[in-house]
Amino acid sequence: MGSHVLGMAEAQASIRQFAHDYRSASKRSSGKMIDAMTATQVAERASMTPEEIVSRLAVVAPKAIRARRRTPALVRHAVRMKTDPPFEAEKWRFGYLVDKIFTRDTWMHRLDISRATGAPMVLTASHDGRLVDDVVDEWGRRHGQPFSLTLTGDAGGHWQVGDAGECLELNALDFCLTVGSRQSGIGLLGTEVPF
Repeated sequence: MGSHVLGMAEAQASIRQFAHDYRSASKRSSGKMIDAMTATQVAERASMTPEEIVSRLAVVAPKAIRARRRTPALVRHAVRMKTDPPFEAEKWRFGYLVDKIFTRDTWMHRLDISRATGAPMVLTASHDGRLVDDVVDEWGRRHGQPFSLTLTGDAGGHWQVGDAGECLELNALDFCLTVGSRQSGIGLLGTEVPF
């Protein structure tokens, strides 16, 4: 997981690296593009120790953030990206990928690592709560139904759209795992949001 997070940060920081990863993934015979890119990133960093991954990520992360912020408006709005299932009917603007998906992906992998290692995930309303709020907003737009949603924990809150909708209460992290397709969901929680 750390190799992928590092690889994605390096791809965001360098157009050359992004092109390399994309070309490598384009050669796949089947499967999702993102899975093939991830496989390339992991394979090319397989010899690195955890300490080396963390050290290199500390150096490249600010460069990746700077590069994402500097993405020109024309590129953000005019460039459209094909997407993998289950969102293959959509064409995402490059700005959506840069501003939303790259941020959500890194955050979700932070949650994945926390769950895998048993280490607590330190959450704040000002950081994690903003990300969860964004996910709830997109989830609500995607299903288009009335709902009352209470998410518990430091990243949680309460959202209501319309009347007489489904009433849901769960932990904010479980909500993200569910709509991010890492846990199964029924009813409105079956509506997926890209991470």
